[in-house]
Amino acid sequence: MSAPSPSPTYGGYLELPELLELQHPLAAPAVHDELLFITVQQACELWFKQMLAELTDARDLMVDGDAYRARKRLERCVRVERVLTEQFDVLDTMEPQDFAGFRGALGKGNGGQSAQFWEITLLSGRKDRRFLDRPWYTEDERKRLQRRFNEHSLWDGFLAVLRRAGFPTQHRDQRFAAYHRIAARGAEHHALWELAEALVSHDQAWCLWQARHLMNVHRQIGAKQGTGGSSGASFLEAQQRARFYPELWDLRTGL
Repeated sequence: MSAPSPSPTYGGYLELPELLELQHPLAAPAVHDELLFITVQQACELWFKQMLAELTDARDLMVDGDAYRARKRLERCVRVERVLTEQFDVLDTMEPQDFAGFRGALGKGNGGQSAQFWEITLLSGRKDRRFLDRPWYTEDERKRLQRRFNEHSLWDGFLAVLRRAGFPTQHRDQRFAAYHRIAARGAEHHALWELAEALVSHDQAWCLWQARHLMNVHRQIGAKQGTGGSSGASFLEAQQRARFYPELWDLRTGL
């Protein structure tokens, strides 16, 4: 009989030796704040990974008709998005002169190249083929993004929940009739209203995170061109104006 496997240590379970070796400042001479920048960006990607797990499950739960657990997943994502937003408070302690000291080490890299950012965008409901074909993606990233484009989005999941509740969703006027009945907040459709509000909260929190990102960019580089030839602040402004669920926002006008 083989000996039982030893219980993992805290560091072993979290693979901390490997994790803590993944921060490699490149500027020469060294700039103190480069480690801070790398740490915050890597933390963002870890939170993006968690969000993709939560949003994927929320979508699947809605497709299966489970509005309650789908709402709980969305509410968790909103809290993650708040954490992401608050991380810019840490980056704001970095002065623009210090960022300029290592900015060149980024080369052509910029945050708009984050495949997980675009995965979240596609999964949430903004389907645009322009998000799929960017020269910096790895082959694995291209496949992931194509899969997200092809599969059901959170919006598709929400419409599936509406159909299960007996609402037709083929045409816009049918959907708005459903939204208005749900917005009456009767006991029969209370769970659907709460789910719709959770989608709006996710949409809002994502926009607020992008707005906070935009302010940080203005603080660090002003109106300069972004790294890698990106348009910098103007790119972020365009993304911030987009909405995942425009119909749920338009509903407010008629209430």
